[in-house]
Amino acid sequence: MRNRLIEGVEKDRMRKSALQFDIGDTVSVGVKIIEGNKERVQPFIGTVIARKGGGLNETFTVRRIVNNEGVERTFPMQSPRIAGVEVVRHGKVRRAKLYYLRERVGKARKLRERRAAADEGVTDSAPAEGAPVRSRRPAAEPEAVATV
Repeated sequence: MRNRLIEGVEKDRMRKSALQFDIGDTVSVGVKIIEGNKERVQPFIGTVIARKGGGLNETFTVRRIVNNEGVERTFPMQSPRIAGVEVVRHGKVRRAKLYYLRERVGKARKLRERRAAADEGVTDSAPAEGAPVRSRRPAAEPEAVATV
């Protein structure tokens, strides 16, 4: 019975449109900053390294590097202070938590980019005008070696 009450209250407080992003994506989180009677949106751009919880308690952690120092910020998914989340780049990862990125330095921090399914199904068509024409010759077969 208690769960129904909690679900009812949570349903009223949930966002109308869910934020769509995955672990490993580089995102720009628009954070509402209130200074006096003024309000502005400040972007926090980084890589999503974790998502936790569910419902009103769901959070996500974004990591970025500022002046060669790692900065992580954890945002509640349902917070009214989040103006929006825009995916800048999709990262290809095989883990749910990317805490191992904390120890990485330089180019080792970068994640491979995930290709969209629509890009994989692209078929060859006539090249655009002025584009170089590339031939698709089959690779040369290795010569047979005779043993005596």
